[in-house]
Amino acid sequence: MPRLDLSASARDLTQTLCDVESVSGNEAALADAIEHALADAAHLEVARIGNTVIARTNLGRESRVVIAGHIDTVPVNENLPTRVVDGWLWGRGTVDMKAGVAVQLALAAQVAEPVVDVTWIWYDNEEVDAELNGLRLVAEARPELLVGDFAILGEPTSGEVEGGCNGTLRASVRLRGVRAHSARSWVGVNAIHAAAPVLATLADYVPADVEVDGLVYREGLNAVAISGGVAGNVVPDECVVTVNYRFAPSTDAAAALAHVEQVFDGHEVTLLDVAEGARPGLDHPAVQRFLRDVDATAKPKYGWTDVARFSGLGIPAVNYGPGDPLLAHADDERVELAEVDAVERRLRAWLTGSGRGSSGAALGRA
Repeated sequence: MPRLDLSASARDLTQTLCDVESVSGNEAALADAIEHALADAAHLEVARIGNTVIARTNLGRESRVVIAGHIDTVPVNENLPTRVVDGWLWGRGTVDMKAGVAVQLALAAQVAEPVVDVTWIWYDNEEVDAELNGLRLVAEARPELLVGDFAILGEPTSGEVEGGCNGTLRASVRLRGVRAHSARSWVGVNAIHAAAPVLATLADYVPADVEVDGLVYREGLNAVAISGGVAGNVVPDECVVTVNYRFAPSTDAAAALAHVEQVFDGHEVTLLDVAEGARPGLDHPAVQRFLRDVDATAKPKYGWTDVARFSGLGIPAVNYGPGDPLLAHADDERVELAEVDAVERRLRAWLTGSGRGSSGAALGRA
């Protein structure tokens, strides 16, 4: 079992965490290490569900905050072990999102008396099928562990606060044809050729900018896969274009599907999966206090994150963590160590009530 020193700085802990490979489905060793390292923290009540580790303070504070981060990564591509170059830590997971997890672990162990009660959650399988998502499994097995007045997800945000998130929808657009020998193609109908208008529609599509609670979310509609063909000498009778629609959090799943069906009117559209977004909730006092304490201005989160799960429970939630999201999943993934330090410092000030604009025990309450 790798040893985690939770008395170390978040920057040092980031490197240790990243050097423990934990591609989705292979998080057990890291979950073991986290659970073991937290065993000495007398102020925390530790539980485990699968490869998700939960640690809670029970200090009788007036409010409770849920702070979560996923411990899995996308597959490694010759970018482990990590290396430090000119103040940057390079390697898989440095951005998405073990730097954020390192900050959380350091603070969970070192801040024994936060001004709010905190539920820390480090969960598995975020990067893969939603059915496997550790946070979803916690919600099913122990829903009381997700109860709080405010939630923070440590996704990479370049040290800024990103409110809410876009929703996401995948659908198939199916084109039908008639099979024929390619030497006598005129007796058939080529389904791949029939996809040309669909691709033209996508190429010409102008995404909307939608303002929600003071933040402007950029939408998007793109082809993400295409399949078709029977054999090298057969005119295909079917072609399927898979599209992904990223929609503003003010739009629900039904309206998102209706929009996709309208765009591809006359074609066979089948919903594959959908996850609604989360409004930023910037008018909530807990969010306003957090923004003041970490000295940040809220920005929109364009991608879908698990803040939507908290939003669905009626809990205002934001994304806040070190790392440039544009470098997430990249082969040159890397995080600036000074940014890790800054996020740790600001979160520590917020949790201890010494941040700008802190309101003591009321921190995080509506």
